Amino acid sequence: MALLGKKTVTVRLVFVDGGAFHHEEIEVPARALEAHARLIDCLRESPEVLARVHVDVARLCAAYTVESV
Repeated sequence: MALLGKKTVTVRLVFVDGGAFHHEEIEVPARALEAHARLIDCLRESPEVLARVHVDVARLCAAYTVESV
């Protein structure tokens, strides 16, 4: 994934909770994202990401990068 010199990338996380869906947007260091083949691996394993945010992967149903306009 070429991130063209960006320092951070916006990632939208979609969670399910009791049948209701909601989303949160987080900023992930671009270098952490580039170091992993899959976004889920970055969210679960990257020390840089884990230091910033806890992701409840049991409730996570989707995660994707958001293009800025």
